[in-house]
Amino acid sequence: MQPVVTVAGMRASDAAALASVDEAELVRRAGHAVAVRALALLGGAYGHRVVVLAGKGNNGADGKVAAGILARRGAKVAVVDAAAAPRELPACDLVVDAAYGTGFRGTYEAPEVPAGAAVLAVDVPSGVDGDTGTASGRPLRATATVTFAAWKTGLLLGDGPDYCGTVSVADIGVPVVAATAELIEDADVRALLPPRPRLTHKWASAVAVVAGSPGMEGAAHLAAHGAARAGAGMVRLAVPGADPDDGLVAGAWPLEAVRVSLTRPDWATTVLEVLGRCRALVVGPGLGREEATVAEVRRLVAASPVPVVVDADGLFALGKVDEARAVVAGDTGVDRPVVLTPHDGEYARLAGHPPGGDRLAAARELAEGSGAVALLKGSLTAVAAPGDGSVLLSSAGSPRLATAGTGDVLSGVIGAFLARGVPAQWAAALAAHVHGRAAGLGPGDGLVAPDLPELVAAWLAGTVAP
Repeated sequence: MQPVVTVAGMRASDAAALASVDEAELVRRAGHAVAVRALALLGGAYGHRVVVLAGKGNNGADGKVAAGILARRGAKVAVVDAAAAPRELPACDLVVDAAYGTGFRGTYEAPEVPAGAAVLAVDVPSGVDGDTGTASGRPLRATATVTFAAWKTGLLLGDGPDYCGTVSVADIGVPVVAATAELIEDADVRALLPPRPRLTHKWASAVAVVAGSPGMEGAAHLAAHGAARAGAGMVRLAVPGADPDDGLVAGAWPLEAVRVSLTRPDWATTVLEVLGRCRALVVGPGLGREEATVAEVRRLVAASPVPVVVDADGLFALGKVDEARAVVAGDTGVDRPVVLTPHDGEYARLAGHPPGGDRLAAARELAEGSGAVALLKGSLTAVAAPGDGSVLLSSAGSPRLATAGTGDVLSGVIGAFLARGVPAQWAAALAAHVHGRAAGLGPGDGLVAPDLPELVAAWLAGTVAP
């Protein structure tokens, strides 16, 4: 995991570091890190031309240290005062944006970068708010950003990802004392997703999926297949109202899923009987929003003895956040986690307002209000747990996932990870990361949700399997 900090959190961390090392040494380390990243972008220094846009603060000082190192390595370096920069920078191979750091407020109109030049931002791109990621004026779009000690929230939120390019975090000896969140990495999946024991059996990681309805059978397929490909040893699939003679059963029923017939109106009772041998429950995708369905979903979630993932129409059934809290609390006295997985529209229906620009705060609010783990979907997915305010982030999402049904697959993956024994907040965050990384194995254009379960299995096999 990588710590993520606000500007205030970074200042607190810097202050802690200054108790044992002087500021000049921290600037030297930061400048060295900038120079190392610049050399990697250039493929060496000798013969290359570099322009360093340097402001008056520590950000500019970092850039000047890097300028000296690059010049000694053989680069032709020009240091330009950010406050007096020309409209167009001189011809170069690399621009180092050390104009303004995280403390900048106002509007920044960056000079024009020569055609073909790469841009390396120092800490955060100048003109991008270090907390919110809001771009003011006309910042430079960085090819890469080298940031110090920890990710800044502004690199992940708002306009930040559009301006920061590839981000690397440089360790300059500053202990992070006030992290606001943690960013999931591939290594976390390897470390936290438990391997299958030698003597395991199919019921040890069984998942029940309650999804679909006549005309919405695809949602059931996607959730069930997602669970199976993410390691569920058994998938018990229940589609309320499905006719035993329809196409879902006759020709398209997922081969790896065992059918649970839900023909009676009070179908939650049947599902609860099945849950005795399952380790997790996924409920909601494609169920529909009829009054009777809403009632059964609420009864099922409240009475479930195993961890529950609630998605799509299941979220609608929970109602507003206060109503959802009562259902999440349950009526059996069993302490089992519930994971809510809204996209922005579903979040607005639950919370009564859209999530806004601060997705970390929005996820925390929903978790506290509902008493459930809240996974707020998006290109940056935020997963908050009730009580401690902790947030896990996945930045693996991409436009490839902006297609119908991908969320159904995600709900199945979360269910599988819960069934494999991963704690709820981690199960949700790891699943979001795997979901996004798996999509990266598919085509840039034309990825469809049914592709995803196979890609999830392929990514897990390449990353987690020995």
